[in-house]
Amino acid sequence: MYAVIQTGGKQYRVAQGSTLKIEKIEADEGASVELDKVLMVADGDDIKVGSPYVDGGRVTATVKAHGRGKKVRIIKFRRRKHHLKRQGHRQAFTEIEVTGISAG
Repeated sequence: MYAVIQTGGKQYRVAQGSTLKIEKIEADEGASVELDKVLMVADGDDIKVGSPYVDGGRVTATVKAHGRGKKVRIIKFRRRKHHLKRQGHRQAFTEIEVTGISAG
């Protein structure tokens, strides 16, 4: 059984027991979170597709850790204008482990 969820402007295919890094959410480590923007749930040949979300679809997960990703370097350069700007960015993430999927 797997599901496709939407969180942080991105879509993820999740199965029970899988871990993934999503955009940061406000929850303590070890807390249980419920993701209700479920786009699709598949259990063998039984597939439920929402429009846009599956009615009653829920994915429960446990927050394992919070962190920040690798540094992305941004360079803005204008040739012949004596202009060079450097900037760095580290995106915050939340690592979750999926504990249950229900189709409603």
